[in-house]
Amino acid sequence: MDTPNSPHRMQTRARIRDTSGQDRAPATPTTSRKRPPRWLGWAAGGLGVLLMAGWVAKGWLGGANSYDASRLRIASVTRGDLVRDLSAEGRVIASNSPTLYAIAAGTVALKVVAGDKVRKDQPLAVIDSPELRSKLVQEESTLASLEAEASRAVLDAQIARANAQRALDQATIDRTAAQRDLERYQRAYAGGAVSQNDLARAQDGMQKAEIGLAAAHKDFQLQSTGAGLDARNKQLQAQRQRAVVDEARRQVDALTLRAPFDGQVGQVQVPQGTQVAANGPVLSVVDLSRFEVEIKVPESFARDLGIGMPAQITANNARYAGEISAVSPEVVNGEVTARVRFARGQQPPDLRQNQRLSVRIVMDTRHDVLMVERGPFLEQDGGNFAYVVEGDSAVRRPIRTGAASLSSVEILSGLKPGDRIVVSGSDQFNNADRVRISGE
Repeated sequence: MDTPNSPHRMQTRARIRDTSGQDRAPATPTTSRKRPPRWLGWAAGGLGVLLMAGWVAKGWLGGANSYDASRLRIASVTRGDLVRDLSAEGRVIASNSPTLYAIAAGTVALKVVAGDKVRKDQPLAVIDSPELRSKLVQEESTLASLEAEASRAVLDAQIARANAQRALDQATIDRTAAQRDLERYQRAYAGGAVSQNDLARAQDGMQKAEIGLAAAHKDFQLQSTGAGLDARNKQLQAQRQRAVVDEARRQVDALTLRAPFDGQVGQVQVPQGTQVAANGPVLSVVDLSRFEVEIKVPESFARDLGIGMPAQITANNARYAGEISAVSPEVVNGEVTARVRFARGQQPPDLRQNQRLSVRIVMDTRHDVLMVERGPFLEQDGGNFAYVVEGDSAVRRPIRTGAASLSSVEILSGLKPGDRIVVSGSDQFNNADRVRISGE
């Protein structure tokens, strides 16, 4: 056992070193480093405060509020051609699809069914109306009676004229005889064969004959005029009754409903052999040769549409020429109904009613104009102001706009090419003169 003073322990102590050899005093440098002045720290702090104040002032000058650019749509003002066009989806309708009505109440006998191809004037249905047929017979009888009376009036007029003419001829003969007697008495009186009284009696006879002749002339004129008036009155009554008969015959003929043109039977609205009321719908006929496309146009574009304006109709991946045929004067739910018809010879085959087609209407093309993307800013303040982006701010500036298309709007004044404006999202600026845009 090793004791504290054993040679082995003493040898171990000799091998363990202390830290006295590691602790050394540093050598004194020949030259010492100078400490920075205290004012330089104060200057750096003041500069930081000024930078912070400038950043705050810049944010304050940039607008009272800051808006994220991701919530805005910004577009650049460019120069180019502005095409004012209108695209809409429409449905095919028959431009000529009349409904045939019953002219009188009666039983319907249908000759066709829905979908049948028909020719012009082909019978489609017959309405049995005993009332109309009986009325026609009665009116025809009345016409025959009035025509007989008119013929009798003409005959009476001829008899009256003949009697008046006979009286006139007799008065003419009497005057001629009186003229001869007067001349004979004048010669006899000149030869002293007759007295003056006989001559005066002959002169009176001559005057009486002249009066009778004048009365006969007058009576002939009056008899002729009166007889002519009576005959004309009877003829007018017969003519009036003839018009009544023609109308009754037309109504009876209208009991047979005929196709107004070559086409196809549409909807049949009454069953076979049923009673139909007067002026009730029976069936419709569709003209397969004339189709139109009905579209809905926004109210803002309706005033720019006109009858005859050219259009393009897309059907089965092909384009066909067309033109506007009608524009409704009524606005319904902010839209106006318009009709576009195919140009002559441009209608595609195998069209069906209510088929969906695309229509494009080119209203106007303006070349080399200043324009910008269309957006909600156009509806704010009547399109008289826009927010122009300047750096990280947007400044409200007055502008003047012109024509507008579905995608662009013409700029007349207030902007120049290269300007960037907020076209969407400016409604949240609350008409501020300047706002700050972050994230731009």
